[in-house]
Amino acid sequence: MEVERESLRARQLRARDLLRGDLEGRDLEEYVEERLLTTTLENVLNWGRSNALFPMTFGLACCAIEMMSMVTSRYDIARFGAEAFRASPRQADMLILSGRVSVKMAPVVRRVYDQMLEPKWVIAMGACSSSGGMFANYAVVQGADKFMPVDIHVPGCPPRPEALLHGFNKLQRLVRGEPDLGWRERYNAAGTEEWARFESGEPTKEALERAARAVEGIEDA
Repeated sequence: MEVERESLRARQLRARDLLRGDLEGRDLEEYVEERLLTTTLENVLNWGRSNALFPMTFGLACCAIEMMSMVTSRYDIARFGAEAFRASPRQADMLILSGRVSVKMAPVVRRVYDQMLEPKWVIAMGACSSSGGMFANYAVVQGADKFMPVDIHVPGCPPRPEALLHGFNKLQRLVRGEPDLGWRERYNAAGTEEWARFESGEPTKEALERAARAVEGIEDA
């Protein structure tokens, strides 16, 4: 406690010297370097967005129970600034697809997504929303990314709240412009995309650009 008081007193004296104009030379440079941070407006905006996401109050199936658990004291997503679930898509910028998406429900989900604020992000929670899960039939969409963009996939049936929090942390890093490497980059598997193996037509321009960026990242590493 005594050390903290001395440190506080020292900082107060240095601040007084700065106001008086007594700090010069190296002392002034050190004082400024310790207290200034330079960045870009875009980085500040992305940092603020990543720590103030507003999820949509929207549940599809049993995964929604695990999603609701995130706001309880045991898991406490408020630590990351995303505890305020919004009842209107016009006040939300994150959609968690918590369960299977039936063919009849897909247009409703897409309408909710279209009405959300920009920029917006989507987490596909669980095997059902990511790939159809156990419901390999005509009534369930085999992956939500068939009809809308998905940023993060969280595996499991159902995934525990900890897994969803892990996916949310990955989304935060993505929003900040610091995304985790995908498995193709980690395991040197560029070129294994579905279009490269199965499709008879030409790959899209976006797919070629993604593959080129992945190869460049691997070569640099």
